[in-house]
Amino acid sequence: MKQISNFINGEFVSTAKTFEKRSPLNDAVIAQVAEAGKVEVDAAVESARAALSGPWAKLAIAERADLLHGVANEINRRFDDFLAAEVADTGKPMSLARHLDIPRGAANFKVFADVVKNVPTEFFETATPDGRGAHNYATRSPVGVVAVVCPWNLPLLLMTWKVGPALACGNTVVVKPSEETPQTATLLGEVMNAVGIPKGVYNVVHGFGPGSAGEYLTTHQGVNAITFTGETRTGAAIMKAAADGARPVSMEMGGKNPAIVFADCDFEAAIEGTLRSVFANSGQVCLGTERVYVERPIFDRFVAAMKQGAEALTIGVPTASDTTMGPLISQEHKNKVLSYYKKAVEEGATVITGGGIPAMAGDLAYGAWVQPTIWTGLSDHAAVCREEVFGPCCHISPFDSEEEVIRRANDTQYGLAASIWTSNLQRGHRVAARIEAGLVWVNSWFLRDLRTPFGGTKQSGIGREGGVHSLEFYTELKNICIKL
Repeated sequence: MKQISNFINGEFVSTAKTFEKRSPLNDAVIAQVAEAGKVEVDAAVESARAALSGPWAKLAIAERADLLHGVANEINRRFDDFLAAEVADTGKPMSLARHLDIPRGAANFKVFADVVKNVPTEFFETATPDGRGAHNYATRSPVGVVAVVCPWNLPLLLMTWKVGPALACGNTVVVKPSEETPQTATLLGEVMNAVGIPKGVYNVVHGFGPGSAGEYLTTHQGVNAITFTGETRTGAAIMKAAADGARPVSMEMGGKNPAIVFADCDFEAAIEGTLRSVFANSGQVCLGTERVYVERPIFDRFVAAMKQGAEALTIGVPTASDTTMGPLISQEHKNKVLSYYKKAVEEGATVITGGGIPAMAGDLAYGAWVQPTIWTGLSDHAAVCREEVFGPCCHISPFDSEEEVIRRANDTQYGLAASIWTSNLQRGHRVAARIEAGLVWVNSWFLRDLRTPFGGTKQSGIGREGGVHSLEFYTELKNICIKL
């Protein structure tokens, strides 16, 4: 049985208390994970604090950047190890993890190392009454120990999206990965040691939320800032914990993202993009689409094409070359998604395709499998049109005017992402400007430049990360005024 340890002060630390990690494929136990208690979390935070004044603090920016490039290179050297760990934890198709999770996880270290090395700060010449003047310039310093609380859907990618800029800015981190996906965060500890990252700079504690590592970490007053990706309810609890000590937070939380498809769109591109945005990673993508609004002249044709595309997906094990959709992350999440499938029917949905559990052979029948599902016929007030399902499903409804669809798209407590499909660029600009979301794609989906701002509005998040925007969270900006 594989043993997964905490990583504290450069050492792998086991505990007497463990929990099981089960495979999404067949519910078999694939690892025992050491659960960090208060003692281990205290040790991780203390080691991170000590590292702030150790060798890490004495490195020049260029030296830190070189080390982080080394981390990226070592992840790529051990690509197959990270790929196997990520696929075992999540059950996602190997083709997806090979294309997205691992290369982007590695790239985050290089991108943010280069950003920090090349971004200037402010300088102002200031007039004074005596005519001599003054110079004002800004400097950046690390915010300190950063708690990184990660989700399970893109474990390595979204963890390094935060760890990369945090370390590039000179901070130290304590990572709490999801209990569902513990492996790649721990494996990264081996990389840190191999590259020569000083002890205490990168730490990992495993466990759950309340009464476990998550609560102990986010309430710890030795933590200077907290960055989180996950559901809105958990984010709200973390914000309450951060209020004690007035510690800054960066939050990317839930979404109920719309796609708006106008009749003048490139039809094939809109179908391809919408299929990806609904069903990629079994719908377990924070930026994924769950509400699709289609202009009435092409509504029936669009629904038929989406049905055909969903039914062409191949559900199977990650290693099969033809697999395009894997299981959900866990039995618990499967039950949640199936409860929404049932609720949609109870509320009067027309099930275009799916709505149940696929037939799987052998022990795969015990896995967290659900069918890709499409509904029509519900009002915008139905549960599956308002609440985040986080599964491979969407509701498609027609619209008749631009004003109508903008109003309906914005009628949500969330505001993370949206997609607009139209060949009229004037309309694309116009509608995008009015959508209440942190990211809006026009004629694409999940096209990400890591230099651009990333984050949500409303209950989808607080703050922005990406490029120079990450520096605003991971550093303290200080103004120095010199009287001449």
